[in-house]
Amino acid sequence: MGGVSTRLPTPPSPQATARPAGRLARDVALALLTVVAGLLAMGVVAGLGLWAAGAADLPGGAGAFVAVLAAVVVMAAGGQVGLAGDAGDLAGTQAELTAMPLTVTLVGALVTGFCFLRPLRHHAVARTRDLLSLAVPTVLVWLVALAGLSALARHDFPITLGGDTSQNSGDLGDLFNDLLNATNPSVGFTTDVGPTLFYGLLWILGVLVVALLVSRGTPLPTRFVRHHQAVRPAASSMLLLVLAYVLVGLVIGIVVAATKGHARETLAVLLLGLPNVSWLALGVGIGGSWEGRVEGPFGLPMPQILDSVLRGGKGGDLNTVDLSSLASYDSRAWWLLPVAAVLVLAAAFVAAVRSPARVRLWQHSLHLGIAFALTMLVVAPLTLVEARFGLSILGIGELESLGGEVVLRPNIWKTVGFALLWGLVAGLLGGLLARPVRRRGEVDTPTKSGERPTG
Repeated sequence: MGGVSTRLPTPPSPQATARPAGRLARDVALALLTVVAGLLAMGVVAGLGLWAAGAADLPGGAGAFVAVLAAVVVMAAGGQVGLAGDAGDLAGTQAELTAMPLTVTLVGALVTGFCFLRPLRHHAVARTRDLLSLAVPTVLVWLVALAGLSALARHDFPITLGGDTSQNSGDLGDLFNDLLNATNPSVGFTTDVGPTLFYGLLWILGVLVVALLVSRGTPLPTRFVRHHQAVRPAASSMLLLVLAYVLVGLVIGIVVAATKGHARETLAVLLLGLPNVSWLALGVGIGGSWEGRVEGPFGLPMPQILDSVLRGGKGGDLNTVDLSSLASYDSRAWWLLPVAAVLVLAAAFVAAVRSPARVRLWQHSLHLGIAFALTMLVVAPLTLVEARFGLSILGIGELESLGGEVVLRPNIWKTVGFALLWGLVAGLLGGLLARPVRRRGEVDTPTKSGERPTG
């Protein structure tokens, strides 16, 4: 009789079991390092900016400073920090703040992107699985860290009243002050965790995707390699363009701080909101525009010309911020146009030089036009500023000395449209300028009579 043999499955070896576990531990450690490095860089820049702005002297000591620092980092990552006031039953408060400290955002994005790409630098081709094994833990660790920061970003500050707080005078004004002091009015901030995690997720995904797009040396999965020539040269040149504007703004800010006084206030703006001003200058220089207004004692710390334009309207109308309106206060604003022309053309030239020689002129033009339009579609909305605070007594009025409004909104589609036109023209000119430069993909062709080959 023939027997039936059964073969038992071979148990996996300890080495085979340990290999995936070790790879997972490595990926989690790399993700933790990436997130910690990015948040640490953001915290250092935000902390220095807040110190320069005088936040170290806030009531509440170190706890208040830590809460404000956490709030600034959360806002820089796209989170939402809500303002709230409490003045008892006799008075009402309203507050709103929407803004991103883009210096903190930019530094965090650069450090996070660099750390994310570093483990891939020795790979010839990156598999999709390799990218996901790094990206997924990074996203999860980032969200956990952002949730922790959100828990720290909450604090209440008392409103100290004194002197002539209202426009009223005499006994009525004294009565208002006594009533407010009796209610211990305060204003504070908290983090809206749900929207913060949602926008924080978009932030980290955007950083990782942009890092892959602009990195010229990091490998891509095989299915995406054929798009490398169309995307990466233009994308990396756009990164250089926005960084160049930040660098120019930094130089101008340092000169202003050294020659015009108010060095500490200027340093605070550089450390917290330099790209907010620099990228607005880029958009205005190519023909785009913003609109807004400033009312009350609060305003934009610099440049003064921008604050002047936003205060120049009548009533509650929004004022337009463009080349002509800025130049009406200071003729030097016209320099934004030639500066934009030079820097955009330089970016187009860099993109053309980094592209293979077989890429045609119309392709250069199209690539740069789309890349510039997408760049402004991303950076212009980031410059949005909306801040309001008001305090009313018994519902019959608002104390102007404790109320104010700052609004600055981009005209996004107008700015993006001009960016598309500028990119198309600059891409064409950049491709022409790059023709004499030897580039990748050129093939030497032998000539007759032993002449030196030319590319």
